[in-house]
Amino acid sequence: MTRTCKTTGAVIGVDVGGTFTDFSVLDQESGELLNFKVPSTPGDPSEAIEAGLSRVNMFGVDGARIAHLGHGTTVATNMVIERRGSKTALLTTKGFRDILEIGRQERPHLYDFDVRKPVPLVPRYLRLEVDERVDACGNILSPLDADAVRAAAMAMLDEGVLAVAICFIHAYSFPDHELQAAAIMREILPPTVPVCLSSEILPEFREFERFSTTVMNAYLQPMMAGYMRKLVARTAKAGMQSSPYTVHSNGGLMSIEAAEKFPVQTCLSGPAAGVVGASRLVGTAGLQNVITFDVGGTSTDVSLVKDRTPAFTTDRDVAGYPIRCPMVDVHVIGAGGGSIAHVDHAGALKVGPASAGALPGPAGYGKGGLQATISDANIVLHRLNPVALLDGEMPVDENAARLVVGEVAGKLGIDIETCASGIIRIAVANMARAIRAVSVEKGHALEDFVLMAFGGAGPLHASQVAIEAGIGRVLIPNSPGTMCAQGVLMSDISRDYVHTSMQIIDKDSWANALGIRDKIIAEGLQWLATEGIAKDISAYSTTIEARYQGQNHEVPIRFDGDDMSTFIDVFTAAHRASYGYHIADRPVELVNVRVKVIGRNGQRPTSLPKIRGTVEGAVIDHRNVYLDDKNGWQKIPVYARNKLPTGQKVFGPAIIEELSSTTPILNGHYAVQDDYRNILITLDQQ
Repeated sequence: MTRTCKTTGAVIGVDVGGTFTDFSVLDQESGELLNFKVPSTPGDPSEAIEAGLSRVNMFGVDGARIAHLGHGTTVATNMVIERRGSKTALLTTKGFRDILEIGRQERPHLYDFDVRKPVPLVPRYLRLEVDERVDACGNILSPLDADAVRAAAMAMLDEGVLAVAICFIHAYSFPDHELQAAAIMREILPPTVPVCLSSEILPEFREFERFSTTVMNAYLQPMMAGYMRKLVARTAKAGMQSSPYTVHSNGGLMSIEAAEKFPVQTCLSGPAAGVVGASRLVGTAGLQNVITFDVGGTSTDVSLVKDRTPAFTTDRDVAGYPIRCPMVDVHVIGAGGGSIAHVDHAGALKVGPASAGALPGPAGYGKGGLQATISDANIVLHRLNPVALLDGEMPVDENAARLVVGEVAGKLGIDIETCASGIIRIAVANMARAIRAVSVEKGHALEDFVLMAFGGAGPLHASQVAIEAGIGRVLIPNSPGTMCAQGVLMSDISRDYVHTSMQIIDKDSWANALGIRDKIIAEGLQWLATEGIAKDISAYSTTIEARYQGQNHEVPIRFDGDDMSTFIDVFTAAHRASYGYHIADRPVELVNVRVKVIGRNGQRPTSLPKIRGTVEGAVIDHRNVYLDDKNGWQKIPVYARNKLPTGQKVFGPAIIEELSSTTPILNGHYAVQDDYRNILITLDQQ
């Protein structure tokens, strides 16, 4: 199956979530964009994708016309959270088998005496050592003991190991020992057992993060490969002639082969696509800076986009296990529509992080839920339609929602409306704290940003969260409940490379760093060519990580130039911005050279036909809604978003409904829908 993306036919973005699998289908010939949802199938997520493709066929797009399909997935993340990976062994340098357990000895919560580290993905008896040693400069101190590697391979064979990680000290500077050990392993172990090398997965210094990332990659690889094979088979069954792509954690697309080899890079797949899509759409609303606010059924994901560019990081943990690879910097908290409200032992109302999930889900969704959730509170207050959602396809049981919220209200000795309003206020406060974590706590002024809300429940809470955080405007994109799927459509093919080169910056070392950069760029552009990307749409960006001599942590500097003095100036300014100071007479040390190569084949937003008519003509209902504890119940208009005329103001209080989400306009606020079907809400009319 070919991987090149044709410029005709349909392109499809898919986001596999815990409750729904979202589809965004663009017909490149007609320009028509179709967004819809199908129920997710957690046992085998590819089943939901096949079901969605069948629905695409019903809309007149058969498999042969599908030019490109990309998908975001939580398969890898869920495998780690649920500990469903494969039996994995670790081969390492003698004396270093316990690095996975020793870790960094960090204490993020200084006074929490109940902290328990997660159990290592590789048990100690499967962490085997061999004689070999090189220093940080790549000089051999002890040769590799090939006989010890063979003995370790035989032991792994006897134990029925399904994946192997090889992590030697300083392999980033001298990978030959890992390559030799891998060759021996592959001679002895079955071909179905993947052998992952730290010098390929993460060729940079800091052994704990390198070991942890490589082990997780091996742990995920067999089952991820199985999932990818099913996905390819199901898309081929639907008539697709091209192979699907997967979003990786930096927001780009990777081929099936790459996803099978580097599954650890997909751990932030879905949320990253949403942020990428948001960064593309910012310009359509004439904006530069937004805070993305993605609220689903289980979590709230927030990220910062400045100058239309997402914030990135290289450090993250998944279920307590550190991984290190370039990824969109997304802050996640346990606050979604299914977050459970309860009264704690001290009699206080708490919301989350436990969630009702997709099953049994909120009580009001009629799937057996017996605990009050944020969605139930919104149903009780009629902020969500108390009869049906998803354009009538999903019935709502208001009585069930009132029953479970009423139980919580009874424990607190308050009426049901006050309780439901309190549940939402607590959730809003938690969400606002997450927004401050990615903005104010990193030196950004929130008045410079617009809150961009998406996900099924993002628009529902956006205005209240903006008020709580001190943000003056809210942006709701077209079809916000499928924003991550739309983001997949807008994602480019990309790949990240890194090379550790620790040296004080001077004329010679700078020339060496530029040589490393140019070599990586050439390798990356050659890889893009093998992916079918034409030279005229290929690009790259360079990030150099540096620090003052004697420091332990580096500052990433986006820098594509050649001049050393200019780089030092940029580094000085970035260090001052991050830490509030610089050290004029201290030498600067180069640490890592990172290159991202990009094949710009993602879709770009286009304007849509103007919607004519009047605001009054878009009214589809008038509903009694509990506004707040001061104003109580009021009958307010409910508008159909697809009927709202372009450029005309909608004054609150009001509710705007659509297939994938609900957007309240609060009292004193107004909203305007633009040529790209973005809704911009202004919180202060003055």
